Amino acid sequence: MRAVLAVLAAAFLLFVPPALAQPREGFGDLADQLSPAVVNISAAQRMRADASLPTFPPGSPLERFNDLLGDNPRVANSLGSGFIVDARGLVVTNNHVIEEADEVEVVFTDGRTLPADIVGVDPATDLAVLRIRGGGGNFPFVRFGDSDAARVGDWVIAIGNPFGLGGSLTAGVISARGREIGGRYDDYLQTDVAINRGNSGGPLFNMDGQVVGVNTAIFSPTGASVGISFSIPSNIAAPIVRQLAEFGETRRGWLGVNVQAVTADTAEALGLNSPRGAIVSRVDPDGPAYAAGMERGDLILAFNGELVPDDRRLPRMVADTAIGSRVSVDVLRRGEPLTLEVEVQRLDEPDAAPPRPVGSDADTPGITPSSRTVFGLTLAPVTDALRRTHRLHPDARGLVVTAVEPGSDAAGKVRVGDVVEEIAWTQVSTVDEARQIARAAAGETGRPVLFSLNRQGQFILQSLRP
Repeated sequence: MRAVLAVLAAAFLLFVPPALAQPREGFGDLADQLSPAVVNISAAQRMRADASLPTFPPGSPLERFNDLLGDNPRVANSLGSGFIVDARGLVVTNNHVIEEADEVEVVFTDGRTLPADIVGVDPATDLAVLRIRGGGGNFPFVRFGDSDAARVGDWVIAIGNPFGLGGSLTAGVISARGREIGGRYDDYLQTDVAINRGNSGGPLFNMDGQVVGVNTAIFSPTGASVGISFSIPSNIAAPIVRQLAEFGETRRGWLGVNVQAVTADTAEALGLNSPRGAIVSRVDPDGPAYAAGMERGDLILAFNGELVPDDRRLPRMVADTAIGSRVSVDVLRRGEPLTLEVEVQRLDEPDAAPPRPVGSDADTPGITPSSRTVFGLTLAPVTDALRRTHRLHPDARGLVVTAVEPGSDAAGKVRVGDVVEEIAWTQVSTVDEARQIARAAAGETGRPVLFSLNRQGQFILQSLRP
């Protein structure tokens, strides 16, 4: 009987539910070790009211409102989190935490407050680097770990400043990898750690006390944590932090191509066992790939001796390549293998929009009048106002997607802020023109139509049904 009970007890331990399989010792030791290197970020922006607004005369009962309407500067504050990565006070946070700030301060767990200078920002990945002024140096700091080694199910903890409450620790697991939420270099870690407003820019730690992610966005219909948060992997963040610290800017490699995904059908047609690589959909005539002889339709299988798993990985591989280096690019052209030698040039980056938190109002599709809708997309000509609102790429020309109809074929394929440049390989500039071309291409049978999209400077070819 005792033997049977022992076997049952062992079986229970083997199949203990995940919710119960937590570290017996808790996270207290990690909190004591790591918290001193995590800081709160306070960013202030001085604003001046519009000088054209009226002011009230002296003695008026409304005179007290002149400070709000007149020339006196007002201050807008934002709160976030950050973490120190060297003893001299180099701090990592999110760009959106300190964007357009005139003054930045860091607040330590012991209550000390010190000013900080902005060393550099990278809006494309929503990262920023600060340098603490004063304090005598010798600050506590944490180190980056290997995010590629992080597995789904691994325990992680976040320390930050939710809702401005000060240092707070939450714990959970990595729930998914490789999430894409709208940025050019997306490869987010998804976690169920409770992340709320104010946690932005804070560190995500593994159980060895290493930073494996920078907490950046949440999926939340309500604005509060619902158990899905996104962190920039450390293997993306660390090289950018090094470049910002050294140069004050990023220096990414550039091939001068746009690529798209290899679908299962395309892979079969190309004779591949499974989808891999990236299809070249456009070659910039001024880029290094064009000079090396790369052509539209080439399938890039390897870059600089490293296999290209998909179209999302290739931009990161190119961006991380040293400027001026010559690399080999293995392609498949019309079924024939070919190796090209390309000299990687520096990417000339405009101010790119950082990824917006999923679930924000700007990302919520809605139903709009059908007169402006084409295949479930509400479209509008590109204007200066829309460029500012959606932070469009300077090269974008065509029609801006301002809403996506839920339940349409476009839902999940096209995003608000995408720019439709061509339909059925025909340039479009008006909604009526787009509708006529799309209907003609679809025909009476409603066959899929190719839409050429500009997504933050990246070419996307998408097929949509009416």
